[in-house]
Amino acid sequence: MAGAAGPGTGPVAAGGDGDDSLYPIAVLIDELRNEDVQLRLNSIKKLSTIALALGVERTRTELLPFLTDTIYDEDEVLLALAEQLGNFTGLVGGPDFAHCLLPPLESLATVEETVVRDKAVESLRQISQEHTPIALEAHFVPLVKRLASGDWFTSRTSACGLFSVCYPRASNAVKAEIRQHFRSLCSDDTPMVRRAAASKLGEFAKVLELDSVKSEIVPLFTNLASDEQDSVRLLAVEACVSIAQLLSQEDLEALVMPTLRQAAEDKSWRVRYMVADKFSELQKAVGPKITLNDLIPAFQNLLKDCEAEVRAAAAHKVKELCENLPPEGRETIIMNQILPFIKELVSDTNQHVKSALASVIMGLSTILGKENTIEHLLPLFLAQLKDECPEVRLNIISNLDCVNEVIGIRQLSQSLLPAIVELAEDAKWRVRLAIIEYMPLLAGQLGVQFFDEKLNSLCMAWLVDHVYAIREAATNNLMKLVKKFGTEWAQNTIVPKVLVMASDPNYLHRMTTLFCINALSEACGQEITTKQMLPIVLKMAGDQVANVRFNVAKSLQKIGPILDTDALQEEVKPILQKLGQDEDVDVKYFAQEALSAVAQRLRKLDFPAKDSEEPSAPGADKNHFLRPRGPGEDTGKFVPLMSRHTQSERLGWFPRRQ
Repeated sequence: MAGAAGPGTGPVAAGGDGDDSLYPIAVLIDELRNEDVQLRLNSIKKLSTIALALGVERTRTELLPFLTDTIYDEDEVLLALAEQLGNFTGLVGGPDFAHCLLPPLESLATVEETVVRDKAVESLRQISQEHTPIALEAHFVPLVKRLASGDWFTSRTSACGLFSVCYPRASNAVKAEIRQHFRSLCSDDTPMVRRAAASKLGEFAKVLELDSVKSEIVPLFTNLASDEQDSVRLLAVEACVSIAQLLSQEDLEALVMPTLRQAAEDKSWRVRYMVADKFSELQKAVGPKITLNDLIPAFQNLLKDCEAEVRAAAAHKVKELCENLPPEGRETIIMNQILPFIKELVSDTNQHVKSALASVIMGLSTILGKENTIEHLLPLFLAQLKDECPEVRLNIISNLDCVNEVIGIRQLSQSLLPAIVELAEDAKWRVRLAIIEYMPLLAGQLGVQFFDEKLNSLCMAWLVDHVYAIREAATNNLMKLVKKFGTEWAQNTIVPKVLVMASDPNYLHRMTTLFCINALSEACGQEITTKQMLPIVLKMAGDQVANVRFNVAKSLQKIGPILDTDALQEEVKPILQKLGQDEDVDVKYFAQEALSAVAQRLRKLDFPAKDSEEPSAPGADKNHFLRPRGPGEDTGKFVPLMSRHTQSERLGWFPRRQ
């Protein structure tokens, strides 16, 4: 590591004199010089341990100077060092010696890598709070001045993040110097420095006196908002939020709004995007009067901006804008000044714009009320539910509960339900999946009778979908519906339909029956599971497809805790013992797993099992990895390896054998 302590100097030299207490620092230095980056990184992460071994005095006099002299390494090592030093105050003797940590962090704040500088600044900000006011002016403020007047732009960008933490506790004379340095950085020749200053402008404004904000910060804001670099101008927009919160309405109108109006119409779409993205915060900062006079017209322009990114950002803020409007006259403002532009965005050419609008438009129904929703918003919802972009449809579906609260179940069923049914059969499986996820929510809103009439058949159809993810989600959906509608509904409506699938010609559908039983057994309880579901599972133990048989074993293990001892002893155990002698090694394996679980369950219930009742099938090694065998392969022979592809087949994700 370049710059390391030379022979006979530094902490390592003492190690040669036989002082064993210096061994840890010697190890550290050796690891820091190692060619392996990981070793150097590990040594940095153990700095606190090394410091504890050395004690506070030697940490100050030996470890920190060594680290300061050797700051030249890989970025990840420097990043770890910058992070460690931020928590080092207690290891150097407490706040009275916090200034000892400044030299290495000052060096780290000047390196080329941005993330290292940012972490160093973060640690410096943390340490600044541990300085006394006297120590702050004696040690920390000079550091900030050195960074602010450094030759390299890297040090000047780092300085921008330190002004706000030292200003409040400085004396008036020092405060004036700090403000002067900040002004210089705001007009720096290097765009990166001006960017850094603009990003910290709002933060710095919050700690200044009001007079200084008006006389110094506002002019800086105006200059930065007119900078030749759009990356600087957009950061000035972000600072505008903080500055606006500090000024009165009169000062806002006179000092800030001309610049903000200019930013909303900036030639760079990135600046306009930032205005749209920060619109809700700006709206709260400037108050209702300026919002009505200035921000609403600006928002209209953003909604019809020529750049799709700007329109999308503005569309995201539609609901928040409407919610933050004053209650008096809010409905009129929305209907006359916002809604016409929203209607245009529904048929926008860019799918991201439509998707952004779809994620918030449903929320307007609670603001506008039932009549306006039915007359003006409902046609927009229906149009978006039929949009060719799946994301638009999904965003509408995910907020259907907002509409139901306002217009009621009857209107929902007449207008939206046909579109929901159409989406439930959509060709894109992710759309179908989204509908399934919202089905329990819809069911709770629609009620059991309406659900059975209109949506029950859809839920059952999903169980035989050709996509495994849909079948899995449909199974979980049934469990949620049973919890919502009760076991009696499940016994009469769901369970019979599920059990019919046990004799389906397609083995995947038969396996789905088992998955459903696994999910429903807990929700339905012991009686329904024992009387209706268990006989079907036991019957399927004789299925010709091995995949089904080993899933029977897994199902019996799953529902075992729900069954009583009689069912376990007299019905479940014999079947599992039979499966334990199956010709398929995987069936044997899962049968043995289930037998062990059942035996443990019986022991807990004081129903002891004989050792002879738990046969150990040959080849059923519990630690083996499953692999389907080829034709003619010895069924008793253990084959350890299993490819990811064939494992998916065995789990039923796609057909292997019929």
